[in-house]
Amino acid sequence: MSTNGNRRDVLRFRARCRWLRRQAPIVAVPFPLVTTADLRLLSVHAHPDDEASKGAGTVARYVAEGVHATLVCCTGGEAGEVLNPAMDRPEVHANLAAVRQAELAASVAIIGFQTLDMLGYRDSGMPDSAENADPRCFARAPLDEAVGRLVALIRRDRPQVIITYGDDQQGYPHPDHLRVHEISLVAWDAAGDPDQFPEAGEPWTPSKLYYSAWARARFLAMHQGFLDAGLESPFDQKWFERPSQDHRITTQVDVRDFYPARSGALKAHATQIDPESPFWFGLPDDVVADLYPWEDYELARSRVPSAPSAADRPEGAEVETDLFAGLR
Repeated sequence: MSTNGNRRDVLRFRARCRWLRRQAPIVAVPFPLVTTADLRLLSVHAHPDDEASKGAGTVARYVAEGVHATLVCCTGGEAGEVLNPAMDRPEVHANLAAVRQAELAASVAIIGFQTLDMLGYRDSGMPDSAENADPRCFARAPLDEAVGRLVALIRRDRPQVIITYGDDQQGYPHPDHLRVHEISLVAWDAAGDPDQFPEAGEPWTPSKLYYSAWARARFLAMHQGFLDAGLESPFDQKWFERPSQDHRITTQVDVRDFYPARSGALKAHATQIDPESPFWFGLPDDVVADLYPWEDYELARSRVPSAPSAADRPEGAEVETDLFAGLR
């Protein structure tokens, strides 16, 4: 075929494409969706037992759906007190780090995390304590070092969703909880940047970052549940004096069928959780599930156009019900 013939064919093809574009409806290009088998969740926690008290039902639900879940535990909980009288024994105190590691392994198995990674720092204890002055503690670790360790895990497991702690922790400002928040935000930005931490693996850009939340609405529902059952409520006035963050909640995950996983994981931490505690176990799981069937989150950062972060959500937007909304 001649060169002129080729040129005429190209011009006809371009004209045909322009005509088709005029006939076709204009649609937005969706964010790339993935199957459930390809979904991955990474939770960052400060100490053994935090994974049981914050988001255990959510992780159990997603694991049951086929999502891969990774737990990053930043410290060994060495500075924790023994809060269960039955475990307040000399041999437990003498081996507290090893005991808490075994408790964590049991909790992880109950919840269903497929991967557990220790970030490798000591518990920082509370301000002005001897543990807080230890240079090996998490709160005193060089920021770049701690962030680099977390970035390496994000790049290895490639989660679309990360769960961490919020920016407002007035209710319980533990140094390790504050540090979890700090390194998570820096790692969120750095993980997908090839110029940052190049030794930490191939870059990976997570899609959504959530803050776990303890809603005042949950405390109120539980408090009323105790009163309705004729029981003394463990939620005294100090709980209701804590700053409410309910107005920041963007997401509620229905975990009514996964309260037993949460309770089992809590009980696995026998040094930290008294199985007779009315705060944790004063009402049966099925009653709690009826009173408040959700775990609450704030979508703090989002790269998913159809799931804007809290700062970008329009007023009156519906509550999100799936951490992977917009991704599947």
